[in-house]
Amino acid sequence: MASPSTQLLDDKIPILLNNLDVRIRIAGNCDERGSEEYNLALGNRRAITAKQYLVAHGIAARRIEAISNGKEKPLDPEHNPAAWSKNRNDQFDVLSMNVVLK
Repeated sequence: MASPSTQLLDDKIPILLNNLDVRIRIAGNCDERGSEEYNLALGNRRAITAKQYLVAHGIAARRIEAISNGKEKPLDPEHNPAAWSKNRNDQFDVLSMNVVLK
């Protein structure tokens, strides 16, 4: 059985395979703990790992931009373990303009 993270990536694969003009950005995010430098590096590793997974499943690397937000864009502003868990994620944005997904 796929992990929840892997399942989210697996759900994106057919969409990307059926829409070859779509480019995406993966932004790696972290919780507030750790230094800014550490969190930027961790967010970058998180985004690159997601990109590598998609590339390994047939998505062209040139269609995927990977960046790190570090701890700058939390989903949950609280300061507790539940918020920290929510804030460790990748967020996906479609970069292509005026594309109708098939």
